[in-house]
This record gives sequence, C-alpha cells and structure tokens, in this order.
Amino acid sequence: MSWVLEKINGGVVRVFLIVVALFWLVPTIGLLASSLRSPDDMSASGWWHVFGKPSQLTFESYQKLLENGDITSSLWNTVLITVPATVLVVIIGALAGYAFAWMEFPGRDWWFLTVVSLLVVPVQVALIPIAELFGRIGLFGTIFGVILFHVGFGLPFAVFLLRNFFAEIPRELLEAARLDGAGELRLFTRVVMPLGGPAIASLGIFQFLWVWNDMLVALVFTKSGTQPITVALQTQVRQFGNNVDVLAPGAFISMVIPLAVFFAFQRQFVTGVMAGAVK
Repeated sequence: MSWVLEKINGGVVRVFLIVVALFWLVPTIGLLASSLRSPDDMSASGWWHVFGKPSQLTFESYQKLLENGDITSSLWNTVLITVPATVLVVIIGALAGYAFAWMEFPGRDWWFLTVVSLLVVPVQVALIPIAELFGRIGLFGTIFGVILFHVGFGLPFAVFLLRNFFAEIPRELLEAARLDGAGELRLFTRVVMPLGGPAIASLGIFQFLWVWNDMLVALVFTKSGTQPITVALQTQVRQFGNNVDVLAPGAFISMVIPLAVFFAFQRQFVTGVMAGAVK
C-alpha cells in the first residue's frame, strides 16, 4: 500500500505544480491575447473573450509597433545594452573566479571576501554618485555608461558563483593538465571553461534577465535616444495612455524574449545554481 500512497502523493504534487505554473503564465497569456486584438475589442470586453471569438485575432498591432520608431529603436538599444553587459560579466567573472579558486597570490582570501561583501550593496545607493561621476567624464546618457553600471554590479555575484563552482573541479585533473605542459590560460580555456558550462549558463541567464528587465538604472542613466524598451514603454504610457495597440505588443515582446532565454537554458540554470551554491 505504501507504493500506492507514494504514487498518489506524487500525482497530487504534479497536479499542484501544473496549476501553479498555469496561474504563473496567466499574465503572459493575457498579454498575448490583448496584443492580438484591436483597440475596439479590448475596450469592449476582457482578453479572455478571444477564446470564444477567435476572429478577433489580428496582427495589426504588431504592424503598428514596427512602424513606431521609438519602440523599435528602444528595442535595439535594449539588445545593445544587454548583450555586452552579459558577455562582459561572464568573461570577467569567469577569469576572476578561476583566479580566486586555483591561483595563489597575496591576500587572495581577503580580496574574495571583499568582492563577496559587495553583494550587500544595493543599487539605489550608487545611483546618484555614479550618475555624477558619469556626468563629469561624459558617460551620462550613453549606452556605454549603462553597460558599465550593469557590469560593475553584476561582477560580485558572478565571481562568487563561478569561484564556488570552479573550486569543485578535482585538483588531480588540473595537476594532470599542468604536467602535460598546459599553462594557466590553456588550463582555463581547455579544462575549466568546458567543465563550468552549467554555472556559466546560469550566470548568463541571471545577468541577461536582470539587465533586460531593468528599468531603474535605465531611467536614471539614459536619455531619449538611448532608452531601452522598459523606459520607452513607460514613456508611451505617460504620453499616450490609450495607445494600447502599441503598448500591448511591445510589452509582450519585452516579456517573451527573456522567458524564451530562461526556458531554453533552464536545465543548465538549475544545475549551475545548485552546484555553485555550496562547496
């Protein structure tokens, strides 16, 4: 009877998780349905009526979105900010994580503790001082300035995660590679990086989602020509409150891209987080 109870309990847990997942996806489904309806239909009834009247579905809103220069340019700005900020954090964090895990240098542990302590520094504390600094050196309002800010605040977590993961690599494997004549750079690129794939993937997802969905930093550090999609949509709401035929598809595109990235790498994400969380 115990195995019957285990199967029943397992089935109940699965059903519960499926229900939770469906509730979690309701806003995304509703936004998708709204983006495929005309403004008149959205004003007349709720988005769920589309399931009873599929004839309401239309791609006219997406056509108008592509004709809106502010939205399309801001979407491109988001890509220009997110991709470099993610790549730089992954590369620099991996190099620093390897150094803290396997290289001997004076004050290594103290430097690592200093980096980890930066995790508790909130972003809000640094907004005004760094904005003033960027204004003095000419980086305020530029895409490069936003990238630098995201890289600076993304590196402490990157170093912490990758250092803990790299430290789990068997020492014998690295020593065997050194006996074969591998230097530090070759050891890092040929041995450590391939083994650190799950942790690097999880870090890339973390950084990508944070930068893509960021609005606070972009709202402070960008101007009209460098605004990402989050700020551009907020501006559209403020200026054109009834412009739902552009806002709905723009918001859906802004939401679906990070969701697609997360679901594409979710297995590596879970593996990397679990491996890097404990030593």
